[in-house]
Amino acid sequence: MKILLVCSAGMSTTLVIRKMENALLEDEKNWEIDARPVEQFKEVYKDYDVILLAPQIRYKKDELEKLSKSENIPLVTINTIDYGLAKGENILDIIREQIDKK
Repeated sequence: MKILLVCSAGMSTTLVIRKMENALLEDEKNWEIDARPVEQFKEVYKDYDVILLAPQIRYKKDELEKLSKSENIPLVTINTIDYGLAKGENILDIIREQIDKK
């Protein structure tokens, strides 16, 4: 499972990814979580199974979702509180829900 976290500058994203990696279940340890700035989205999004949008760029959701939907890749905005407090487990639950929908 390849997960893309789209952000603005990536400063807080490193902590969020670390918390997510620490909360992975045993059978999820092979999941790959990457962060990229929104400017690189069009170049990389097709390589991922799930796309997470950092709350500070949620204003771009409609634009980015058109692209992700064309490739059948779910795109979800992370809750502001979960992102701000780096609640890795809660963010992983969002991904698990998307997997269950597929």
